[in-house]
Amino acid sequence: MLQEIRVRKAAQHNLKKIDVDLPRNRLVIVTGPSGSGKSSLAFDTLFAEGQRRYIDCLSTYARQFIEQLEKPEVESIEGLSPAISVDQKTISFNPRSTVGTITEIYDLLRLLYARLGTIYCPDCRVPVKASSREQILGLLKSRFFGRKIMILAPLVRGRKGEYQQLLEKFRRKGFLRARVDGRLHDLEQKIQLDKNRKHNLEILVDELKLEDKNALRFQEAVEKSLEMSDGGVLVLDSTGQESYFSRKLACPSCGRSFQPLEPRNFSFNSPYGACSRCHGLGYLTALNEWGEVELTADLCPECRGQRLKKESLWVRIDGFNIHELASLDVGQLLERMNRLSFNGQVQAVAEKIMKEVKDRLLVMKELGLAYLDLNRSGSSLSGGEAQRIRLAAQVGSRLRGILYVLDEPTIGLHQRDNGQLIRLLRQLRDAGNSIVVVEHDEQTIRSADYLIDLGPGAGESGGRLVACGPLQNILKSSDSLTARYLRGEKSVPVPERRRTPSGWLTVRGAAEHNLKNIDVSFPLGVMTAVTGVSGSGKSSLVYDVLYRALLKKLYRAKVQPGKHRALEGLENIDKVVSVDQRPIGRTPRSNPATYTGIFGHLRQLFSMTPEARRRGYRPGRFSFNVHGGRCEDCQGAGVKKVEMHFLPDVYVTCDRCQGRRYNKETLAVTYRDKNIADFLDMTVDEAAGLLRAYPALRRKLELLQQVGLGYLRLGQPAPQLSGGEAQRIKLTRELSRRDTGRTLYLLDEPTTGLHFDDVSKLLKVLERLVDMGNTVVIIEHNLEVIKYCDYIIDLGPEGGQAGGEVVAAGRPEEVAGVEKSHTGYYLRQVLYSGVHAGLRG
Repeated sequence: MLQEIRVRKAAQHNLKKIDVDLPRNRLVIVTGPSGSGKSSLAFDTLFAEGQRRYIDCLSTYARQFIEQLEKPEVESIEGLSPAISVDQKTISFNPRSTVGTITEIYDLLRLLYARLGTIYCPDCRVPVKASSREQILGLLKSRFFGRKIMILAPLVRGRKGEYQQLLEKFRRKGFLRARVDGRLHDLEQKIQLDKNRKHNLEILVDELKLEDKNALRFQEAVEKSLEMSDGGVLVLDSTGQESYFSRKLACPSCGRSFQPLEPRNFSFNSPYGACSRCHGLGYLTALNEWGEVELTADLCPECRGQRLKKESLWVRIDGFNIHELASLDVGQLLERMNRLSFNGQVQAVAEKIMKEVKDRLLVMKELGLAYLDLNRSGSSLSGGEAQRIRLAAQVGSRLRGILYVLDEPTIGLHQRDNGQLIRLLRQLRDAGNSIVVVEHDEQTIRSADYLIDLGPGAGESGGRLVACGPLQNILKSSDSLTARYLRGEKSVPVPERRRTPSGWLTVRGAAEHNLKNIDVSFPLGVMTAVTGVSGSGKSSLVYDVLYRALLKKLYRAKVQPGKHRALEGLENIDKVVSVDQRPIGRTPRSNPATYTGIFGHLRQLFSMTPEARRRGYRPGRFSFNVHGGRCEDCQGAGVKKVEMHFLPDVYVTCDRCQGRRYNKETLAVTYRDKNIADFLDMTVDEAAGLLRAYPALRRKLELLQQVGLGYLRLGQPAPQLSGGEAQRIKLTRELSRRDTGRTLYLLDEPTTGLHFDDVSKLLKVLERLVDMGNTVVIIEHNLEVIKYCDYIIDLGPEGGQAGGEVVAAGRPEEVAGVEKSHTGYYLRQVLYSGVHAGLRG
């Protein structure tokens, strides 16, 4: 077997037909400026080809259920393993996705509760016990005497299959009717069942009015049902109300029977466990203005947000139901699991499940996620959190011989926790896997077994192999921009002076999530960094409390701010802008040109050309979203979807417009020998050179260049953009607007996806905002940014319940002197030792 992965003539996106060898079973870090081709090599070439080859081995039937990636532009790849991508873009916005389901810890807890949980009667609140035949008969008589009932034997509960032989068996025994999925059928007729769907099947034993004269008949019917169904009987009254009775489990007080527990009884994604009112969502739903169903902020009155049926919530282990146990943060849950003990025969069952749960919780704790709870919604996670949670799930799966491709796993991670992440990556490597990581963090780069540095620039100026090999080889490179920062030749400077605040915006009594009723003052007219270990309360303070409170007071928005007592200093702010990492659009029709307004100016420019005027074309003619100028064959998409039934859908380039999106009449109009489709295919840098004469376009394009996005294509589909790229595009839109000098800008880790050199560019852009009198508040872990800020608010000291307090506040030099501050410790290295942002941990 080859000892390396050999890539030859890789030309995906901006890669310049590079040849590169990656050693197998090693930690390989891919570095280089933003847009130099790192993701094109790691994700669009290595991962795409590894997954494509693996999926090609599956049957055509299996392949129809899996999204397949296109074959990358590469001559050959040898020594490739099946690949797993752990990136930031695949966060699930499904409200049913939680931390527990992503890591599969919740699935293990469901198994634990099904095997070892104690059932309590929801009405009497006492543990249930097995019932005798006499108890069941007595209970039925007391409840249904004088009423007409059906007595059924439950044979199948929620299992897939056609059950033709079973139905035929009971037809031959003389039974006349069966109830399938709630409907009665005649057994003499053919009952057709879908073998891929789950079914409930009961045989009708008798139908009678429960009176003294029918006592013997009633007793025989119940006994027959108990015999046929291994101890169960289902009674259906004239109103259609079902009642289940079992010889195995019943309440000693009221006699109510219970089904034996199964893992699905604790799943909020299954009708057997989900609350019938909210269907397992925990919140009520409503129709929005577009007629779509969306979640409201109102808790379901039946389950009170716990998602499960009442019967499932009355199953206890150590006094906790499954929702209460999953509501503990990872650290607390690990402590609770370590204290749990079981006796007798169940000990062997418990040990196996508990070991798996504890191993996965320990990995989450090592990844700096001890503050999360298993009930936390997947959609509320940041890109870095979601990626580390999926990484925890991969470590728990214990696979071997896999190629793992990761995208900046240090995002959202404090310097203190970086060392634990690196240890975990090495643990994956030592298990016999190859790890390829796209990364900008210095500590992680220095921990690599092998480095691949791409560049030298971004976009068309990148895509070349600048240097590769162990760290020592990279440090010797004279061409590598990364090496210049690693050697200390280039760095983000410490400002010569710190700005003085023009006023203060103070939050009083902040107590949302883990915040400990704190008072926090944000200085105005300066750049402030909100710091602290993961889970210390940064987002709760800045977004849940401050941002939502300002939205409500400034714009009368219908949002509920996080718990706080008061907000003072509001007279100094007239506008608040949040620049987050959420996508700029969900469809490929949204792109940087449409989002920033460049496309509108570009269409206006084309409509003013002599050819467009002669033809009478207005700006709308140059939009690919409306009739007129677009190609109607593909409706402006550039591709057509061909349904292949048992094969995956194939997207083929539109044969009429050849992927250009427009009809030939529109493409005949040119500006400087380029049509509208040519401009959408250009990078920002290329377009800036051609459109310098137009102030509105020049300003917008220059702003994109200033935030390090000169390599992006103007028409690049929004789903292809990373979170960091989307955030910087939003930042340029804000910079291009007129402002009053009294705006508060909130940013969450704006350095995501940025090389050392691009961090310097971004800081200069943010400095311009502050110089105009505005206030910038940044949640950040990057010490190069933190040391550059005028003021720091450090939360902690730890994450989760051990956080939520102000550990330090003041200028960077003041915070660096606070002994109990984790941020202060690493800040001292940067401010006074000349050490870079990631050397210790």
